[in-house]
Amino acid sequence: MKTPSTQKWNRRAFLAGTAAMAATPVLAQNDGSTELEGDISHAVRRNISSFRSLDWRPYFSDLSNGAILVDITSRALHYWSANGTTYKLYPTSVPLTEDLTRRGRTSVVRKVEGPSWRPTPSMKIRNPEWPDFVGPGPDNPLGTHALYLSWTYYRIHGTHDTRKIGRRSSNGCIGLYNQHISELFAQTKVGTQVLLI
Repeated sequence: MKTPSTQKWNRRAFLAGTAAMAATPVLAQNDGSTELEGDISHAVRRNISSFRSLDWRPYFSDLSNGAILVDITSRALHYWSANGTTYKLYPTSVPLTEDLTRRGRTSVVRKVEGPSWRPTPSMKIRNPEWPDFVGPGPDNPLGTHALYLSWTYYRIHGTHDTRKIGRRSSNGCIGLYNQHISELFAQTKVGTQVLLI
């Protein structure tokens, strides 16, 4: 029989493993299977079902310039390279409410490393105490990199506040861990297709 302290430790071990898995992107293999990237793949591979990998074909007619699909419900970002050989899956933060959530097709129109941030007019109405401008650095809500979308004010960006990932926590944007947005930033180009569902 397990004691309460043993149960608590096991729960901590499970949550630590799940968190490690959530912070680890999935790599597509040539045989179509997926594998967790990094040293912890052998320990938590069985937990990968918490994210569902997707086939790109029902969502995009082709992969010209690569493709990004953000699944708001599962709070995950899927990326396919233009030649279809690379597939990555990242946990994300998503908008706080349906009113702030936008769905549909857009594209990457600008890439910025070390972005600055200004709150939107509606953010300032909701949060008048927020600063009017934050430059690049650890206090910047956009983290280390930002992909600007064709929709005004919408971005896929990093965050220094890692508690936000996996939650409804943004004012409309899609957030990733800084190490994940850095990797995605390097793979995407202006013109990459984006679909939010």
